[in-house]
Amino acid sequence: MKKGIIIQGSSRSNGDTSKIVSILKTKTGFDVVDLKTKNIGHFDYEFKNKADDFASLFKNIVTNYKVIVFVTPIYWYAMSGIMKVFFDRISDFLKLEKDYGRQLRGMDMASVSSSNDSRFYEGFEMPFENSADYLGMNYKGHLHTWIDNGSVSIEVNNNIEEFVNSKLLK
Repeated sequence: MKKGIIIQGSSRSNGDTSKIVSILKTKTGFDVVDLKTKNIGHFDYEFKNKADDFASLFKNIVTNYKVIVFVTPIYWYAMSGIMKVFFDRISDFLKLEKDYGRQLRGMDMASVSSSNDSRFYEGFEMPFENSADYLGMNYKGHLHTWIDNGSVSIEVNNNIEEFVNSKLLK
């Protein structure tokens, strides 16, 4: 089994998205990083944020894992801002320390969205899919999940199980 990491990108560490992350962790055994607990500044062309948490986190990910699962709530029909900042900062390793950035090539990537509605909006996964393609990663697909009255339904739990077995653990 490939070693994987789940990257949680929510404005609340213990919100609805964390319920999905918890199930994913149990079903995969993957490690979890909560971006809310990290100090990660926005991308800038002068690389003024080199001393924040991003560089060490990114180096750890590309050195120790083969699968990355990005889990984000849907905010305004898109990934969360904290998740977008993480993606923007990958640019640091396309300009500086390119050897680390190149380690993304051949890794597996998947995305999971979370909301309070089963409705999924066309185009949500495009940034994940296109980023994987650009970085030379294998995009394993997307799963939309939702929380119903504060809990994860049997349907969503079954969907997670199917996604894990067919996409993440293969």
